Amino acid sequence: MDEVSTWRGNRSHVIYTVAVFILLASLDNTALAMIPAMVKPVSSELGVSEVAIGFMTATVVLITALTAVVWGFQGDRSNRKVLLLVGTAVWSGGTALSATAGSYGTLFSYQLITAVGLGSIASVGFSMVSDLIRPGRRGLVMSFWGISQGLGTLGGGLLASQLGAGDFRQPLMAVAIAGLGCAVLYIPAFNPPRGFREPELEGTAIGDDHVIDRSQVPALMRKPTNRWLILQGFTAQFAYGSLIWATFLYQSKVEAAGYSEATATKVGGLFVAIFQVGALMSIVAGHIGDRLQERTPRGRALLSAAGILGAIPFFMVFFFVPLRGLDVTEGAGTGQLIPEVLRELATNPWAATAFVSAILAIALTSADSPNWFALISDVNLPEHRGTVYGLGNLTNGVGRAIGNGMTGPAAVGLSASMPPPWNWATGLALFQVFFLPTGYCYWKAAETSADDIADVRSTLRARAGG
Repeated sequence: MDEVSTWRGNRSHVIYTVAVFILLASLDNTALAMIPAMVKPVSSELGVSEVAIGFMTATVVLITALTAVVWGFQGDRSNRKVLLLVGTAVWSGGTALSATAGSYGTLFSYQLITAVGLGSIASVGFSMVSDLIRPGRRGLVMSFWGISQGLGTLGGGLLASQLGAGDFRQPLMAVAIAGLGCAVLYIPAFNPPRGFREPELEGTAIGDDHVIDRSQVPALMRKPTNRWLILQGFTAQFAYGSLIWATFLYQSKVEAAGYSEATATKVGGLFVAIFQVGALMSIVAGHIGDRLQERTPRGRALLSAAGILGAIPFFMVFFFVPLRGLDVTEGAGTGQLIPEVLRELATNPWAATAFVSAILAIALTSADSPNWFALISDVNLPEHRGTVYGLGNLTNGVGRAIGNGMTGPAAVGLSASMPPPWNWATGLALFQVFFLPTGYCYWKAAETSADDIADVRSTLRARAGG
């Protein structure tokens, strides 16, 4: 008993808990990313159009965002560990059921169950992670939280494009089993009191004395920085949501180069997976955000604005560069295709251009995620963070669903005047305009964050003083 008491909440226990959270955040994005990476196999197997699959994935994103608000609010007033265990069981079960679907309607229904569970990881998980990190390290540690989501998306697309090229059910079942395994890992994790790492509350036990109630929600929406941070997610996710179709774009580019659908699915998935390495720059961006924030309360927001706006021209190159002279083996397995794709990146100037532009675009936008997470934590009291994150995730989800759901119809509409893959490239490019108002929102958040952060610190000091 003494050993358990000593371990509870110590450095090793906290590190273990954060690691499990990062794994959870990765897996839920893996689950979200798989169906879009298997559009052709799923639509062929179930006998529906690619646009119908796009509508389903957009709906899943939207339901995930809607339920995240409810999960987040409950997490700010009750036992967060129990909520996360239940949520993980729900999304894993929904994903396992999806692997058994024999019709579009059945798959749609099971994916909605998955979406309800996924909402818990987003908001409740964020609330707990923010309580495990000191304010001065939030950008850096939140970068791992953000990277895990990006790697989950990458892993979902890669797993689906390779394992699901012949049977879309196999990757779904694999991720469902992994989710249930992660739930087991989470059982011994630390359940921190709210405000556990706030300097003003160290040595006190008053964090869980404060919980949210419904009457406080309007005040959270009136807080200036919250408004700008929530609004930016709506516009940003129009662009980010469309990017989930980048795998399909590159699959179409490979198919246009003369390869079969099965080979194009694998090679396109490998290209986009490799391009995601730029997301590792999120670690650097999070660290820079921490350092800038020490100098000025405007630091995180200004860094995010610069990254978002600077990425736009590189995304344009990434969309439109053709894959001319592509030389891979038709019908080869993944093991053979990986070195061939890597060789193309080194020797084919068109593939190399796509690689460099993708790395730069993703590296620049990587400043957004960790600093947004950190700002939500900085400007809100511990018992409000899950709810505000849920509200932000809702607007993110609505924007992402629109971007995700409208890219397909836009590309199909453009196909009358331009053939694949150029209709898909143009459709993706059109949605990049929404990064412009996103940069403006971050600029406005930079003007209001100092006062909101000062209010939080003052309230926490008052609580600690009794």
